[in-house]
Amino acid sequence: MAAGWTDGMSRALTGRAWSVGLVVATVLTIALTIWLGLGLYDQREAEQRRQDILAASRQSALNFTSLDYRHYDRDSANVLEDATGDFKKQFAAQTGQLTRLVAENKSVSEGQVLEAGIVRSDEHSARVLVVADSKVTNTAAPEGEARTYRLQLDLVHRGGRWLTSDVEFVG
Repeated sequence: MAAGWTDGMSRALTGRAWSVGLVVATVLTIALTIWLGLGLYDQREAEQRRQDILAASRQSALNFTSLDYRHYDRDSANVLEDATGDFKKQFAAQTGQLTRLVAENKSVSEGQVLEAGIVRSDEHSARVLVVADSKVTNTAAPEGEARTYRLQLDLVHRGGRWLTSDVEFVG
């Protein structure tokens, strides 16, 4: 009788151990799946932010390097639409003077962004280097001349959009 009882007890303990092991394995699998899913979500979110930053900086650089004296009000409004902070204030303050200067010289600049790369970024700000070319025609160069710009753009995330807060010409 004692041997049968210990065999039954041992089978019960083995069955219980399997049940506990199965529950632990299931919990670990669920936890690992959640952890990997969150990591993938974070990775996709970071990639989307990167793409948004690059798109905004490319558009800002294109607006900044594409100006036409015949449509300067529209062109300067495009720059200001994607600007914020001190850069927006400074550009807006110079718009009247630039309008006269562009009109007097009959300036047309057709920009083209060649490359853009993020130097640093987080959820709220970014710094991007942009290389852009433009063909500039004006009264001094009626046949046009090529210009290459290397720009450093600082962007901030406001109202769901990436806006340019500073532009510097660099090396």
